[in-house]
Amino acid sequence: MPIRIVLADDHTILRNGLRLLLERHPDLSVVGEAANGREAVEVATRESPHVVVMDISMPILNGIEAARRITSELPRTAVIVLSVHSDEAYILRALKAGARGYLLKDSAEADLIQAVRAVSAGKAYFSPTVSKVLAEDYVRQVRQQGVDDPYDLLTPRERELLQLIVELKPTKEIADLLHLSPHTVDTHRSNLMQKLNVHSIPELILYAVRRGLIR
Repeated sequence: MPIRIVLADDHTILRNGLRLLLERHPDLSVVGEAANGREAVEVATRESPHVVVMDISMPILNGIEAARRITSELPRTAVIVLSVHSDEAYILRALKAGARGYLLKDSAEADLIQAVRAVSAGKAYFSPTVSKVLAEDYVRQVRQQGVDDPYDLLTPRERELLQLIVELKPTKEIADLLHLSPHTVDTHRSNLMQKLNVHSIPELILYAVRRGLIR
């Protein structure tokens, strides 16, 4: 069964280009298009796609708010945000809205294909350029501030757990993989988030991108 995709962008030429690119691959199928955020929500609700590829800047309803509504109403639909912005603020907003992927508009064609396949399989995906910029910025900040990398404070078990969390594994699956109870997983997650000084799963995922744990 092919991966069902909805494209949302207010530029018709870009949507056409994305459709042609995606449908070169037999495992990918574009089942709907939208020219604004509100239409994206309507089309996604009607088609129940596996993936929505969405511009962050659209009329009537912006991509962030549209992503929030889609992921709330269709928890099995993964959203990939397209943007010209590579800074943390935009990425964190997208993650908090429920997006699983974040691509720059000048990304290589292969990145989009990899992103669609990754998020449809329940994983997170970020443009390699975004990952590189954030990782370099993180290293620079650590050196300039002369502080220890909080990652070094994590126990081996917490590092293992962190990797599984940012791969978007559900708690029960993590518990089974690590032979722990769900309660123990929750406790470890709380401890590692405190050590890393992050307060939500989106912030944890952003940290993992900056630290180079997600590529």
